[in-house]
Amino acid sequence: MRRLGVLSCLLVSVGLGPWLVFATGCNGRMDSAGGPGGGTAAGESGAGKTSDLVVASTTSTQDSGLFDVLIPAFNRAFPQYLVKVVAVGSGEALKLGETGDADVLLVHSPQAEEVFMANGFGADRQPVMYNDFVIVGPESDSAGIRGLTDPGAALARIAGQRALFFTRNDASGTYSKEQALWRQAGLTPTGDWYRSTGQGMGETLTIAAQKGGYTLSDRATFLAKRKALSGLVILVVGAEELRNYYHVITVNQARNPQGARDFLTWITSPIVRHGLIGTFGVEKYGEPLFIPAAG
Repeated sequence: MRRLGVLSCLLVSVGLGPWLVFATGCNGRMDSAGGPGGGTAAGESGAGKTSDLVVASTTSTQDSGLFDVLIPAFNRAFPQYLVKVVAVGSGEALKLGETGDADVLLVHSPQAEEVFMANGFGADRQPVMYNDFVIVGPESDSAGIRGLTDPGAALARIAGQRALFFTRNDASGTYSKEQALWRQAGLTPTGDWYRSTGQGMGETLTIAAQKGGYTLSDRATFLAKRKALSGLVILVVGAEELRNYYHVITVNQARNPQGARDFLTWITSPIVRHGLIGTFGVEKYGEPLFIPAAG
């Protein structure tokens, strides 16, 4: 697969859904706080030279607005890289790592990540942050799941009532978690009440709000989109199995291995995890959308 071209923002239809590509640096460097910086990228020489750095990540990090903070800050610390974010599901991001079409990954599908590393596709994997998954649905809550602490029991009620449930069905970390929760509940969801969107988290939440259905979401995307999700509320929250962990992985076949290492070192540094990630969302939502990993 050929590398994606330098564009400021575009949609490219690939496979089951769109890749959202967010590129920075083509119209000048954006202002932001930096973090630990570095020198010239490997293979580059001379002032003003840049090299592409492809970051494959999840739609949740894009939809929440986190990359609008992180990428300008990384550009300030490492102006030698032209960063292009490809926002897809975690499964698709891992595939891009397997083929060498991404240099570094920021994903949230731990079991799939472990397989990726065991198969030799990843060079290094480090924890970055976490938040949690929540089950959201209509305020009227026809399935009666509000306040339940067991997500399996909540899904069983939804299935028993045949209440509309929207699944992403896109190999994302969120979809993988949803399927694990159904298995833990001893259920295989089928029927016209269980509907596939094949879309990212933001789009799936929009559909659930419009149709008055339930879905599983990461908290960050729900809070970021909440004003546009009329009638959709958080109903089930807090269980340990709903914890949502994100890791950064450098790719063995990276075309910019130095850039990948620089990104991993930068995003796992205390100043970034606690100064940028740990404070993201507090001013707007009254709480952080992501919690920094320990360290």
